Amino acid sequence: MSIRIASEHALYLDLATEPSPAALARLVQLQQQLKQHYGHHLRDIVPAYLSLLLIFEPEYFAYKGLCAELTAFCQQLFHQPAPELAGKKVQLPVYYGKDSGPDLPRLSALHGVPQKRIIELHHNTSYLVYAIGFAPGFAYLGFVPPELNSPRLATPRQQVLQGSVGIADRQTAVYPARSPGGWNIIGNCPLPLFDLNAAPLMPVAVGDEVKFEPIERAEFIRLGGQLWTD
Repeated sequence: MSIRIASEHALYLDLATEPSPAALARLVQLQQQLKQHYGHHLRDIVPAYLSLLLIFEPEYFAYKGLCAELTAFCQQLFHQPAPELAGKKVQLPVYYGKDSGPDLPRLSALHGVPQKRIIELHHNTSYLVYAIGFAPGFAYLGFVPPELNSPRLATPRQQVLQGSVGIADRQTAVYPARSPGGWNIIGNCPLPLFDLNAAPLMPVAVGDEVKFEPIERAEFIRLGGQLWTD
């Protein structure tokens, strides 16, 4: 474990060197424990893969004192048995097809397997939410099967449709809004991944488990999905 300064009143807490379910479980446990411990002194705490970003109220922030306190707190916690992930299980519908996943044909050629096999591999895998970032509701999910490991596009698209399901290297994700993007798009999820009028704002959180459920084109349209041919 190491501690780095992030700003005049924020710290990075680095917990591991390689992402894994065990490291993620410890990260989520520490996030919950630190929220309880610091209460209103902690303005926000942001988990991501291997680290926590702790943002303190300015009047409470004292770098040396906090480093010593956090080190002692973590050492005590790490002597406890390793926790198990207890996040919720979330199922997201996805329409896989050339009119929702324009990169399916190219990935099929890249990996030398039929498009149907790419779809099967993707939806038969359970993914963990390792981080949320880039855009509100953009959840980084890991990890895709080795057969689907695919580099980002050499030139990102200027616009990616809301709900687009993409693959980049070992990760997969759903674009929560129309935006630029360089991931390989293989399908589309018609459900909102971020809603300012909802509580909670997002259907997933770090530590949750996500599974994609294939749906037919007609159901996708009924749910309000957008096609690349629209």
